[in-house]
Formats: sequence, structure tokens, C-alpha cells
Amino acid sequence: MATVSIQKLAKYYKDIQAIENISLDIQDKEFLTVLGPSGCGKTTLLRLIAGLEVPSNGDILIDGNSVLEVPIRERDIAMVFQRYSLYNHMTVYDNLAFPLKMRKVSEQDTKRRVKNATELLGLDKLLDRKPGKLSGGEQQRVALGRAIVREPKVFLMDEPLTFLDPKLRTQMRVEIKTLQRRLGVTTIYVTHDQSEAMIMSDRIALLKNGVLQQVGTPDEIYEKPSNTFVAGFLGSPSINLLDCSYVEKGEKTFLDLEFFKLDITYQKDIVNKKRNGSELILGIRPEDISLAHEKSADTIESEVYVIEPLGSESNIIVKLPTYKAFKFGMHDVVNVKVNAGMNVKIGDKVRLKFNKHNIHIFKKSGEIIL
Repeated sequence: MATVSIQKLAKYYKDIQAIENISLDIQDKEFLTVLGPSGCGKTTLLRLIAGLEVPSNGDILIDGNSVLEVPIRERDIAMVFQRYSLYNHMTVYDNLAFPLKMRKVSEQDTKRRVKNATELLGLDKLLDRKPGKLSGGEQQRVALGRAIVREPKVFLMDEPLTFLDPKLRTQMRVEIKTLQRRLGVTTIYVTHDQSEAMIMSDRIALLKNGVLQQVGTPDEIYEKPSNTFVAGFLGSPSINLLDCSYVEKGEKTFLDLEFFKLDITYQKDIVNKKRNGSELILGIRPEDISLAHEKSADTIESEVYVIEPLGSESNIIVKLPTYKAFKFGMHDVVNVKVNAGMNVKIGDKVRLKFNKHNIHIFKKSGEIIL
């Protein structure tokens, strides 16, 4: 199929930076997701690859060849948009066949390609219907089919599940990923939904304000985030980020959170080597905080503030000892993920225990230390 190489790519709109100095290699048959919040440059990057925008700097290579001077129709790329852009006056068959007719593909080859796509997507009984008679999921399959019939080297997908209901989104995630594996087409998928990215991707490229923050497998980015933005963007409920100070006392080393001191003596050498000051940020995910049954030196007395049922689990939002009324900051509350059957109520006094072997430590500027 195809490899895609993005080299020092930048795009400016007058004095507005859309993306800045992005370098990224997508392997043959890989499913890579470009993830990030709204306005971070995800769609701009996709449009640059497709040829719908012209870069300010940098290069884009497909199979080792620059495509900057290659017209859109000759890039051998198929794009699926948020809105399906189907022709309402055409039948499903005609919608699928239309891009092939525009490329003057023979009638025999057009029928073959449409047949293969409709069988693959389960559309063979809908060929005579028009888009207005189709469900959202069926329309999405037609949009995918229109990309498949072109038999491109690369699929580009720009938040294609945005307008589907949650149940159908879940179903289509599985279908798109299964389809991509069966076809073996290199795919670049854009979304702001971290759950989609974690479930579907071989690798994730996370953007913030047009700048690439980290590239890696879902597990790598979740378990080894490069900075506090990456750590906070992936995971639901979000990671807890707590201001702290690095303190050495005798042979012991602690993170001092004012209301609690966490012993990190076992990681002293690594932290000392990378830190550039004593003010740090402790990151700990909700699943790495537990409710302790007994009082001890390594537990924190706190109060249940909110309980969020999540089916088989619950997220408990807990006030920390430094909590001040009507003030929410990094030091005020933490998320704790527990089994749904945990017998706690709002207002209960509980004790928290941090799993110190699963913590992250960041510089005050946000870069990862540990």
C-alpha cells in the first residue's frame, strides 16, 4: 500500500499558526490517529496531506515521493469527512459509482469495485435506496464505500463518527478498524475523542496548538506521557495533578503536598538528575488511588464530595484536607475510581492511599521527570 512521511510541516494563515514544524512517519498499513482538542490543527494537517491546503513550509512524501506538486486527484488518497456529503438525488449505487465515473473507470471495473465494497459493508440490499431513506450508520457506510471503491493508497478520515449516537459510534469504531485491517490500507484518522483514539489506533499523534506533543501506541502515551497536557488529555476520569515540593530529610526523600508527604526515596536518583527546582507536580491516575480501611502514616484523611456512577465502576470526587469552599484547583479535589459496589456516601470521611509505584512526577513547566 503506502507509507506517508510528514517532514517539518507548517501552515500559517497570515499571523496565525495552524501547525508548526510537524515531522511524522506513518507506516504501511498503519492506523494512526491524530488526536487533540478543537482548534489544535488536526483537520488542517489532514487537508495538507490531501492537497486541499498548501503548506507554508515542509514536505509531504507518499512512498518516498513528494506530493506537494501533485494534483489532488493524482495523490491516490480517499477522504471521509464529518458530514457524509452524499448526493441525495442519487441511489446508493450511483453514489458509490460516481467517483469512478469521474475518473473514467470502465463500467465493468466500476461494477466490480462497487460489488466488492457493498458486500464488504453490508450495503448490497440498499443499492436502490437514496440517502434520505438510510439511517445514520447506513449513510456512514456509504461514505466509507465511496472511499473504498477508489482503491486508494491512503485513507484520510476527519472525525467521521461525530454525528452518530453513542451506541452507533461504538459499533462503527469496531467496523472501521476491522475494515482497515482487512483492506490493509494506511489510514490517518482525526478525532478529539480520546476513547476512539485509544480503542482504534496502532499509534496516536497528540497535538496541542498546532505542535506535536507525543507519538506512540495508546499504552505508551497513557503509561508514559511526555508532559502534563498529554497525561491530562488521555484517561477518564482525568489524571490528578497535584502541586508538591521536593524535600530531602536525612536518608529519606519526599514529595511534600502540605497535607501529606509521599516517600519517593526509591526514585531519588532519577528525580534529582532531571529536576531543575524543588517545585514539582505529582500525577496520579484515579485507578491508582484506593480507599484504605485503617488509619496509617501513608493514608490521607478526606471527605467524599461527589459520586459519579460509571456502570461497573464509580468515580468518587474527594475533598483533600486543603479544600476551601467554592474554590477548585489542583489541590482541592481528586478523582478516585472504585468498584460500583463500594459502600460510600456523599459526606463520608474516607482515607486515601496512593500507589506510589504508579505515580508520575513532572517539572513545574509540565515536562515529565518520571
